[in-house]
Amino acid sequence: MSLFESESEDRQNEEQVRYLQANSRELNIVFGYPNNTIKTSRYNVFNFLPLNLFEQFQRLANAYFLILLFLQLIPQISSLAWYTTVIPLLVVLSITAVKDAIDDMKRHQNDNQVNNRSVMVVMNGRIKEDKWMNIQVGDIIKLKNNQSVTADVLLLSSSEPYGLTYIETAELDGETNLKVKQAISVTSNLEDNLGLLSAFDGKVKCESPNNKLDKFTGILTYKGKNYLLNHDKLLLRGCVIRNTDWCYGLVIYTGPDTKLMQNCGKSTFKRTHMDHLLNVLVLWIFLFLGSMCFILAIGHGIWEHKKGYYFQSFLPWKKYVSSSVASAILIFWSYFIILNTMVPISLYVSVEIIRLGNSCYINWDRKMFYAPKNTPARARTTTLNEELGQVKYVFSDKTGTLTQNIMVFNKCSINGIFYGGVYKNEQNVDVSDEREKVDFSYNKLADPKFSFYDKTLVEAVKTGDRWVHLFFLSLSLCHTVMSEEKVEGNLVYQAQSPDEGALVTAARNFGFVFCSRTSETIMVVEMGETKVYQLLAILDFNNVRKRMSVIVRTPEDRVMLFCKGADTILCQLLHPSCRSLRDVTMEHLDDFAVEGLRTLMVAYRELDNAFFQAWSKRHSEACLSLENREDKISDVYEEIEKDLMLLGATAIEDKLQDGVPETIATLNKAKIKIWVLTGDKQETAVNIAYACNIFEDEMDGMFIVEGKNDETIRQELRSARDKMKPEALLESDPVNIYLTTKPQMSFRLPEEVPNGNYGLIINGCSLAYALEGNLELELLRTACMCKGVICCRMTPLQKAQVVELVKRYKKVVTLAIGDGANDVSMIKAAHIGVGISGQEGMQAMLNSDYAFSQFHYLQRLLLVHGRWSYNRMCKFLSYFFYKNFAFTLVHFWYAFFSGFSAQTVYDTWFITFYNLVYTCLPVLGLSLFDQDVNETWSLRFPELYDPGQHNLYFNKKEFVKCLMHGIYSSFMLFFIPMGTIYNSVRKDGKEISDYQSFSLIVQTALLWVVTMQIALDTTYWTIISHIFTWGSLGFYFCILFFLYSDGLCLMFPNVFQFLGVARNTLNLPQIWLSIVLSVVLCILPVIGYQFFKPLFWPANVDKIIDRIHQCTRPLLPLPKRTKLKHASTRRSAYAFSHKQGFGALITSGKTMKSKVFKKKQLSF
Repeated sequence: MSLFESESEDRQNEEQVRYLQANSRELNIVFGYPNNTIKTSRYNVFNFLPLNLFEQFQRLANAYFLILLFLQLIPQISSLAWYTTVIPLLVVLSITAVKDAIDDMKRHQNDNQVNNRSVMVVMNGRIKEDKWMNIQVGDIIKLKNNQSVTADVLLLSSSEPYGLTYIETAELDGETNLKVKQAISVTSNLEDNLGLLSAFDGKVKCESPNNKLDKFTGILTYKGKNYLLNHDKLLLRGCVIRNTDWCYGLVIYTGPDTKLMQNCGKSTFKRTHMDHLLNVLVLWIFLFLGSMCFILAIGHGIWEHKKGYYFQSFLPWKKYVSSSVASAILIFWSYFIILNTMVPISLYVSVEIIRLGNSCYINWDRKMFYAPKNTPARARTTTLNEELGQVKYVFSDKTGTLTQNIMVFNKCSINGIFYGGVYKNEQNVDVSDEREKVDFSYNKLADPKFSFYDKTLVEAVKTGDRWVHLFFLSLSLCHTVMSEEKVEGNLVYQAQSPDEGALVTAARNFGFVFCSRTSETIMVVEMGETKVYQLLAILDFNNVRKRMSVIVRTPEDRVMLFCKGADTILCQLLHPSCRSLRDVTMEHLDDFAVEGLRTLMVAYRELDNAFFQAWSKRHSEACLSLENREDKISDVYEEIEKDLMLLGATAIEDKLQDGVPETIATLNKAKIKIWVLTGDKQETAVNIAYACNIFEDEMDGMFIVEGKNDETIRQELRSARDKMKPEALLESDPVNIYLTTKPQMSFRLPEEVPNGNYGLIINGCSLAYALEGNLELELLRTACMCKGVICCRMTPLQKAQVVELVKRYKKVVTLAIGDGANDVSMIKAAHIGVGISGQEGMQAMLNSDYAFSQFHYLQRLLLVHGRWSYNRMCKFLSYFFYKNFAFTLVHFWYAFFSGFSAQTVYDTWFITFYNLVYTCLPVLGLSLFDQDVNETWSLRFPELYDPGQHNLYFNKKEFVKCLMHGIYSSFMLFFIPMGTIYNSVRKDGKEISDYQSFSLIVQTALLWVVTMQIALDTTYWTIISHIFTWGSLGFYFCILFFLYSDGLCLMFPNVFQFLGVARNTLNLPQIWLSIVLSVVLCILPVIGYQFFKPLFWPANVDKIIDRIHQCTRPLLPLPKRTKLKHASTRRSAYAFSHKQGFGALITSGKTMKSKVFKKKQLSF
């Protein structure tokens, strides 16, 4: 106890090593370990208001209006009422806060659902049911079959012999194959004795919490002895117990300390590139505004000094104005308030409404609704829609994202005969067109979910074809699958690899049913007859051998070796007599590879009994060797795995999700680069890459980075770059010059164009070195020049690091898509995170920005919704800034005619209603309904996506254009009416050059100009668009006559002062001539630009849209999925588990429940 207490004092600042004791909450609480509560939400009741306001005021415009509000509270400089700013500001902040609160409440609900799950805890000799969130470090919990692991726990005992526990880790690493954990012997004897478990007081010293899923080191001290702990003794949160009735575990890490949560990454407030750009533009506007105010203040000072000083009897100075300089200083701030509409607060209200509307379109899209799961697409955030139209890099998981994580026995070749093709009228057809399945009703043990379409194979089985029987017997014996019969006659296979499960299931359906195994026997039902084979040896799989074999003694007392593995390996082990059969089989394998199927060769050898006995003796000696044991075992294996007789080959389809190849081909046309980041092995990942069009046969080269040290990896990367772009290694290369001169400065890597199409493959081990500081740029420059990149054997943290690397050095928008908990950190790291509700739980979806059920919905999300959202937002911002520049800058010109007195041009009510009423609906209609082309053409021509990737439609250059256009329009809107009424009279001789008439003319002309401008910008007219656009203009005149009516002005003379102006002014022909002239002169340059630009300076998009407009033929249906051919050297040559197999475990007998073990269980 004293040891623990002293250590806790030493660790107050930072936890370096973790100490805990079982069944001692009082002691463990001293160390301040967190409980098992998880939190993915950002806010709580107490911090919501300050934290949300802090995030919102990161927008410079919000901070700008807050400062403006304080200025308006100063009466000496305020030219507008304070509520004109505070009300819109509160509305904007409230709308955003409510939206954020709703989003976070959903996160709270998801957290509560997880935290309130039930788990059994051992307390004082009893089992007590408690909630997950109440579990603490040092507790002992009970887990049952098919139950998720509550926290990271040290396995103590289980229902299986020797403390074995089988788990599935799909939520952690995406792998659905079975894994095994084993308790240490001293605790496995505790079994399920509650008395012993409650009395267990072992002390654990282990590493501090970290995100390494495959590493754990610690020491268990129990009864004075130390026991080493490693990763094989630890059950991680997120795993699911399989094939094990119960197990007990000691909680080591809880809540945020668990490896699952350590890999989730931090929740960050994602802001779009457009938001960052708006911040910069607001700063520019602020500086421009300050410059104008400074100029006008100087003008006021000069005017007051030369003229105003002498007219004080008519225009007396205020008491607080002592000189023209003091007056100029106050006028500076008055103009600052008047001209604030250059950045109107309604901009951000409108932006939020537009984003919300476009998010609703995603939620309502029936073409992204997945009927089998009744799952619609979900925009879980409303702030990133336009970013969807700017994606350049997509980082995708493989298993469950590109694939269905389902392996299907598709075709096979047996003794040179091809099986699995479906023929109709002597024509080979796709099984998707010919769906008549083979009838397996003759086999009572067949799996009803298994489908096969070639009846000739079943006929061969029924007729007793010797080679077919031997082929399926090999598949039913040569594996490490575990069987479980939960219901009589209903076999459930638990396989280390889904491939193995598919092969054993295929053998089962064709009449060779694997039933059970012990450490010494395998029971198989062959065509209804039960046979028991004596298991003599398992020659297990590893990554070097790329094969596995079993040696069995048949009921007829024959010793047989069955082997399956990579064709590249087995071809070298065949007997010379198999040469012709091998050639035929290799042709079939090439056909399988054309379809992207995962292939295996199957062979056998009959062994002489005496030879086997001698070999078995050498095998035992190799296994007991203390030096070079692995090499000696490998040599002994090679002695017997030769002169094999070829049986045939299998072809398994790792089923892709529907439409994946077409989707990736479409995204490639949109110049979106796809990187696959997976924890899977290299061969499988590459195979899938070819199957779904990330890699193609026509590529000019494929680079594999597999070095084990810095220098080797650097050489491999530079060699690849030398082939893609030789000049990239020269000292004269611009990037190299920049890296040499300014290595310490952050910068953006420019786009480097290779001399062809290339692919890059890199594994997690090499990636660990490449992600270090001195190699990361080498990696990034090489990878970014490749058409496709495959990163395999990656940890969740490495996935996030790769995404962060691209974000740090490339000025691009990144999107990460995945379906498992191992993808969460990547999803959070990317600009946009997409979660797929698949086979691996809900973690990815719950942490995503957008969620749907199928990968192929991604093209619709980006090319339709994303492109439309980007185009609409760009049009909105361009028009919004223009209309406000044109509106506000009229005050600047008017200042020169009003003695720089900070008098407004317009009626106060017009200023109030301009953005909130008169112009809000037309621009919202444009931003919610406009389409340059419809969804069909958007998908048919992915090249239309290109402008968003380069942000061509709204950037700093476009903003300057808006500013210049606004300055020009404001100039025309002021001086044309000024010239019209200057020294003008009515028919009755009365002057019309009064302030109120001039104000009315300018504001009417302004509304006509901005209405015509939005009409020109609109490319897709709907009834709503017409109502919003022309209705707003008509509504202006209705409001105008109402506000300037006699009754209202007489009732409230201090508020409504434009008595009869509308009636007396708008009936004059010269006024309408002035308005028409203003509209024509303001709109004519725009019409000219829109007409001449496509003719003389056409962009690629202009050419495509012109082709679409000229296209009169009916649309052809979208092409069906085509099979892409690739060379046989690239096929997946073997399909086994990702790690060392279960062979040694099976033959040790530890997986079997002995009678002695069962008696021990009963005694307790």
